[in-house]
Amino acid sequence: MCYDVIIIGAGPGGLTAGIYARSKMMSTLILEAGRVGGQLTSLYPEKGIHNYPGFETVQARKLSDRLYAQAESMGCDIHEHEKVMKIDDGDEELLVITSKGTYHARSVIVAIGMGSFRPKKMDCPGEEEFTDKGIRYILPVKEELVGQKVVMFGGGNSAIEMALIADSVTDTTIVHRRPEFRADEANVDDLNNSNIKTVMNANVVSFNGKEYLESVTLNQNDKVFDLPADVAVINIGINSDLTDLKNWGIDLTPEGLVRVNFDMATNRNGIFACGDVVDYPGKYKQIITACGEAATAIVSSYKFVKKPYWA
Repeated sequence: MCYDVIIIGAGPGGLTAGIYARSKMMSTLILEAGRVGGQLTSLYPEKGIHNYPGFETVQARKLSDRLYAQAESMGCDIHEHEKVMKIDDGDEELLVITSKGTYHARSVIVAIGMGSFRPKKMDCPGEEEFTDKGIRYILPVKEELVGQKVVMFGGGNSAIEMALIADSVTDTTIVHRRPEFRADEANVDDLNNSNIKTVMNANVVSFNGKEYLESVTLNQNDKVFDLPADVAVINIGINSDLTDLKNWGIDLTPEGLVRVNFDMATNRNGIFACGDVVDYPGKYKQIITACGEAATAIVSSYKFVKKPYWA
């Protein structure tokens, strides 16, 4: 079988691309190296998302589940845990070679987000020792936090939103190494109106405890002190790996992201891209941005494959 489009990546951008492709009756395969959902399920599944149109607030995991269900119900073939190794040129088609086989496609859309990723670590004494023994990189479900002293590290939207979730059930403190947060003003305002304690201009000296985490030693403006903690959630960013792109023959920016035209086309004929993996002047990395780019990429793919009279 030769698919009209193969989408690489099953985060919000990839799933949206699948939904739009099937609305145009394009045969569609979505390949995901890990689990469906991308960062929504891998990094912050419990986080509430407040700026996705149509929802006052939606849990990241539930948004992913809805997109997955819609793409599947519309007829997308979706394969998890199948890594794309190469994209070769065939006879008037593209050959997508994965860890499990080879697929034929008339077009391809790259929607791998930040590629393979893992949370950044602080590399402080005690961090390795207490990982999964109090130190977490993803916020546990609220039920696990009841009665625990939670300390959140980070200054972005995700860190604040996770702290607000924890604050709804338990004693919560957020620690940031800078004097002000980089998060959206609305999130900072919610934080200021909550019961969350803030410790600014502070760096971690060590994580402490016996068998499990018991406290965190901080240095704030040269004043060293201990902060009691049962759970420490580190949310200071991710390390991403986009080296696969170099094997796919796609033109990249100096930052290692995909260079696209206004229609989301790459330098390779029939290959388009969308989402966090794409870079251009003024790019604003948001879920809604990835979804909008996905719609554009599919229209471009449709024109390339079907060659409608109006294109």
